[in-house]
Amino acid sequence: MTFFEKLQLPVFWMNTLKIALIFFIVLTILSLLFNSFSDLVSMNLTAVMENNFYDGKWISFFGIKIIFSLVYGMWMTARNMK
Repeated sequence: MTFFEKLQLPVFWMNTLKIALIFFIVLTILSLLFNSFSDLVSMNLTAVMENNFYDGKWISFFGIKIIFSLVYGMWMTARNMK
C-alpha cells in the first residue's frame, strides 16, 4: 500500500492523531524544562509565562511543535501500517 493510499484511510488519521498528541505533550514539557528550568524549580510561573507565552510568543512556541508532531505522527503511522 502506498503512502497516498494510506492517507485516505480513516484509521490512518486516528492513529496519526494519537501519536501526534502524545508526542506534542512530551515535546511541550521538554521544551518548557529546557527554556525555563530555573523558573519552574523556583515555581515562578509568571516568569515562565513571560518567557514563553506573552506578546505573541505562544504562536511560535506551539506552532512549531504542532507541525512537527503532526509530521512525526504521520511518519510513524505510515511506517507501521501495512
